[in-house]
Amino acid sequence: METYTLSNGVTIPKLGFGTWQIPDGDEAYQAVSHALKEGYTHIDTAQAYKNEESVGRAIADSGISRKDIFLTTKVWNSNHSYDLAKASIEESLKKLGVSYLDLLLIHWPNPKAFRDNWREANAGTWKAMEEYYKAGKIRAIGVSNFMEHHLEALFETAEIKPMVNQILLAPGCSQDDLVAFCRKHDILLEAYSPLGTGSIFSNDLANQLAEKYGKTVAQVALRWSLQKEFLPLPKSVTPKNITSNLEIFDFVLSDEDEDKLDKVQGVVGQKDPDSVEF
Repeated sequence: METYTLSNGVTIPKLGFGTWQIPDGDEAYQAVSHALKEGYTHIDTAQAYKNEESVGRAIADSGISRKDIFLTTKVWNSNHSYDLAKASIEESLKKLGVSYLDLLLIHWPNPKAFRDNWREANAGTWKAMEEYYKAGKIRAIGVSNFMEHHLEALFETAEIKPMVNQILLAPGCSQDDLVAFCRKHDILLEAYSPLGTGSIFSNDLANQLAEKYGKTVAQVALRWSLQKEFLPLPKSVTPKNITSNLEIFDFVLSDEDEDKLDKVQGVVGQKDPDSVEF
């Protein structure tokens, strides 16, 4: 698996396996188990997905050394602030059955419960994450769904800048200004919902390009992410699709086709983190 290098020198596989909306229990266990068997070494979960225990069990049962797996989870909205974040990190470590995390993210910057003091809540959460990072219990720290103003506010109090921002990135949703801002600050962009939560499959251009390159629509969309130097996190519970989503390193989209995908219409986009109802 090819890798990117984060600002602190930690390497991260260029493709991850996403677990959003995969129910805890056998379904999550089997999906992650199959992903690991097929060659994924980067697993992305979150407290809000409520499947950390199944993800951790699949990792433990895989026979793969812990050091060879890159594991991410995220601090949920109800756990913002220094003390709540510390308690939630310990809970995630326990549920996942691991002694350290490779990457921990703040899931959303402005949850409804902290809307009046989101800056202070993020600063406290980040301080807790920095402490775990300094203690060696987290190898890298970052954020998710943060727009420029959220990052600028965090920079005011952070000792350590975020190494990752995980946002919705897909053909037709390239978030160019935010991406440029993150790159200016050496923040890697991870792409959740890189298939536009499935909306890419009904796109005419994506289907035409899939036929042109002899690939699936998903493979074309994921290749687009790689050529943008994003890190896509496709999710699937179908063994065939889990496997085929890995097969994106053996072809290249032309510059013209990549540009066309930038501009496709009708693909689901990023939610406004300042108005989400959770």
